[in-house]
Parts: sequence; structure tokens; C-alpha cells
Amino acid sequence: MKKLKRSARLVEMTQYLLFRPHTLIPLTTFAERYNSAKSSISEDLAIIKEVFEEEGLGQLHTLAGAAGGVKFIPKIPKALSLEIINKYCKQLEQPERILPGGYMYMSDILGQPQFLNEVGKMFASAFAGRDLDVVMTVETKGIPLAYATATYLNLPVVIVRRDNRVTEGSAVSINYVSGSNKRIQTMSLARRALKEESKVLIIDDFMRAGGTIRGMMDLLSEFRATVKGVGVLVESGEVDEHLVEEYTSLAKVSGVESRNRQLLVTPGNYFEQDEEKR
Repeated sequence: MKKLKRSARLVEMTQYLLFRPHTLIPLTTFAERYNSAKSSISEDLAIIKEVFEEEGLGQLHTLAGAAGGVKFIPKIPKALSLEIINKYCKQLEQPERILPGGYMYMSDILGQPQFLNEVGKMFASAFAGRDLDVVMTVETKGIPLAYATATYLNLPVVIVRRDNRVTEGSAVSINYVSGSNKRIQTMSLARRALKEESKVLIIDDFMRAGGTIRGMMDLLSEFRATVKGVGVLVESGEVDEHLVEEYTSLAKVSGVESRNRQLLVTPGNYFEQDEEKR
């Protein structure tokens, strides 16, 4: 690349970092890319680091030593996340979203790129400190959320199917009991889709009693994998007990009255940690 003016170099470096989250980039990569001295690159990175932190875009970690470099960790401030979630909670409280069985219609919101981008960054912020190998979800509505999260964590996505597909080769299938209606259902995961002893983050769009997520956990045990975190967009407050003890939710629906077409949607437990500290 030809030698750039500093202003242009700062813009290009910023874009380079934003498109490579959770990736260690040696200083020599930038020095060679922009035909600049490492001292100049270090000064540029200090400016970018300051802007990232002041604007709530994330953190820029510097690792010293011969094998060191810089790593961009996308994060969104908790206060901004709460502001965004409150806006979507109001949308989810629309009476026409109430479905039989205490469920909600969310397909339109899950189809909005900006919403997925914001939620993906929230989950990436919540689980940024975990040692992870993959992001897992079950088809179908959890797929866009999983990809949005995986983009910011720079991880591959593994999709659990409701049935085995010939195009995916041999698979592991299990039966699980749905936590909401107590029906026995099946889920399947191709053997090639996940390496044994992987560290997994589970992402899903809605959790009522948690039967589906518990099923994914049982399926992962067949691969000797470890669940390092569970993130759900919306949890139900209409059940006495969840089958999953530890999880992070961004929103919570309760007070669902199908007859009167009323429901209450509030921020999830992700935002309760700060409140408990006060």
C-alpha cells in the first residue's frame, strides 16, 4: 500500500480493526501495510484507542513483546444498551404481538439489520471475557442473532437442526422434553459441525421454561463440549422455574393476558447486575 497521510492512515487503520474483532494484529502488520515506523503506528493506535473508549465503541488492548500487537474488543456501554433495549421493549408490548401459549411475534424485529447489529454487540459485550470456540443456536429464529453475536466475537456459528439432514452427513440426535408443553421433541447436530471439547456460547431468541436450551446442553455433552455461557433475547416471566439456571437475558416478558391483549416487557437480567451494586 502506498504511503498515506496520517489522517487517511487513521481512518484506514480504524476500519481495519473494526473488521477484525478479537484478532491479535502485530504492529509490524501496520508498519508494513502503511510503510511507516512502528513509533508512528503506536501513536496512531493511541489516538484510536482513546476515541474507541470515549465513544463507547470498545477497547483496544495492547500486548507487549515480540509476539505482541493490538486486539480490538467490541463493547457497548451498559447505559446505552439499556436505552436501546427500552426502545425495543415498547415495540414488543404492542398488543397484536401476543400469540397463543404466551409467546410473542418477533419475526419483524429479528429481520431488522440495525436491531441485530445492536443485540449482537450487547451479547458480545456480555461474553467478551469468556474463552469461547463457537456460537451455537437452534434453527430457525435464533440464527440471525447467533451470526450477529459471532461477528463481534469473531467466532464460527454452529446450528442445531430439528431433524437430521442427509447433506450434513452423520449426526448426533437426541430427544428432549419441551419445558413449556412437556412434549418430546428431537434435535440433531452434524458430527463435523463441532469439534469435541469445544467451548460453546449458546444464543437463542426466546426462552420460556428453557427446555430447548437444556436440550442443546444435553446434546453438547455428547461432544464433550463445555457451555461457557447462555444468552437469550427475551425470557418469559410466566413460568415458575426455568430449566436453565445461569443465563443472560436482554428482555423479559410478563403479565401476558391473551384475553385483554396486554403484556409487559422490561429489560432482562443483563441489566440487573449494575442495579444490585448500587
